[in-house]
Amino acid sequence: MSSVPYRIRRSGRARHARITVGPDGVEVVVPQRFPMREVEPFVEEKRRWIERTLRRMRESELEVGRPALEDGGEVPYLGERLLLRVRIEPGRVRPHVKRRGPVLHAAAGEGPDALRDALERWYRKQARLEIEPRLHAAVSRGGTSYTGLQIRGQQTRWASCSSSGAMSFNWRLLLAPAEVLDYVVEHEVAHLEVPDHSDRFWDLLASRCPDYVEHERWLRRHGHALRF
Repeated sequence: MSSVPYRIRRSGRARHARITVGPDGVEVVVPQRFPMREVEPFVEEKRRWIERTLRRMRESELEVGRPALEDGGEVPYLGERLLLRVRIEPGRVRPHVKRRGPVLHAAAGEGPDALRDALERWYRKQARLEIEPRLHAAVSRGGTSYTGLQIRGQQTRWASCSSSGAMSFNWRLLLAPAEVLDYVVEHEVAHLEVPDHSDRFWDLLASRCPDYVEHERWLRRHGHALRF
């Protein structure tokens, strides 16, 4: 029997059983008519891969440094580590977060998610302030233009560029080093000229971001750790 804890989700769109390993644990996705008695043997068959993946994720989190959402803890910000100074104020409705140099001051109400929500709101605002000038500079260099900018919190996507030129970026990119954010911006701006991932796209991206392979690998290895 498998010693790996997991949850099961039936999906009407799944054609085969599959396993996903992420920050929230191990999930087994099975078709609607998949026999439940076959789930455990399926997990056991993949146990070594699951354990290896979980181990790599833990090592990655230690390397990056997970945010510590508490007074005296630290949170990452574009390659920096900001010291958190937290005040929990019962009855406070509107949280307040302000950065002073390397210190991030946060005042939030009670509740398990109050501080987390306050910090995410602040990071979302900062994401626009950090990304917009980078985006303007990148499209100026490329001689292109975009039609709009959205800051979102997607679970599995870092950014996107629609066929109309609308840009969307994940606020969690601010938890990565600045050069990784720069790469993602250049990646999406390149899509304004080449919408697919053909050789022409990668050649264009390489001309604008020569180290893109290194940054892409960093995101693939550490992206799961970029969250509160």
